[in-house]
Amino acid sequence: MQALIDVILPVFLVIGAGYAAAWRGGFSESAVDGLMTFTQSFAIPCLLFRALWTLDLGPGVDPALLVSFYTGSLTCFTAGLLGARYLFQRDWEDAVAIGFCCLFANSVMLGLAMTERAYGPDALQANYVIIALHSPFCYGIGITAMEIVRACGSGTSRRALTGKVLRAMFRNTMVIGIALGAMANLADLRLPGAVTDALDMMVRTALPAALFGMGGVLFRYRPQGDFRVIAYICAVSLLLHPAITWTLGSLTGLGRDAFRSAVLTAAMAPGINSYVFANMYGRARRVAASGVLIATTLSVGTAWLWLTVLP
Repeated sequence: MQALIDVILPVFLVIGAGYAAAWRGGFSESAVDGLMTFTQSFAIPCLLFRALWTLDLGPGVDPALLVSFYTGSLTCFTAGLLGARYLFQRDWEDAVAIGFCCLFANSVMLGLAMTERAYGPDALQANYVIIALHSPFCYGIGITAMEIVRACGSGTSRRALTGKVLRAMFRNTMVIGIALGAMANLADLRLPGAVTDALDMMVRTALPAALFGMGGVLFRYRPQGDFRVIAYICAVSLLLHPAITWTLGSLTGLGRDAFRSAVLTAAMAPGINSYVFANMYGRARRVAASGVLIATTLSVGTAWLWLTVLP
């Protein structure tokens, strides 16, 4: 019970405040869009740049962390793709969008916030290692799969397909923030104190503003769509992904701090980017939005469960 009060409840109270503000009319759709644009296009990329710039990329990074988390991610994408196609008879483009929902855990807005509340800011290094690859990995898989499905019907060449994938990935501001942070790290970049202080001011706004804005987004996209598919997305995201990560992390002897970060991040609901991806291609939008909302609500209970069993 104490974990629920100390860790989970504050995060969801901020989301709930954004939801209530939108519900009562004090947080208009244009204001929600403006806040989400600020967080996703500016504040969170600054956070990711800052984290990657100062991250120790040396021998402290355990490959078992990436194997445990991303094997779970890829397995969940495959389960979502094939389940949507063969269990629920969706066409291949819808199936890719649904697979992306199962793939893209909310590693920043919920994963970072939850891990920091549970274990403190010093426990976030493994989270940042995961996040460094998260958007490139997930968008790379999702965009490539969708473009391959579309190319099969349009005769697009392999060279044109590669260009489409790369252009779509590097228009994503989070990918840009991660790439710039990695380059700054490798170059051992030094910035003036005033610039670093300004960057830190942006970083401090990122998570609370994103969580509040997320509440407004979730109010807008109230549950609609095929609830059997939505239930399937929730089960894959909240149960299968962390179970795979737990199993592989245990088998590979992943260190305690990295193990906790990996499992807790894997246990997060699909991120808003799941809807962004579905909207980008105009496929399974209602299912994606409803999956984010319902899985985020259910994750109050499932996150508590994982917190109670983590070492």
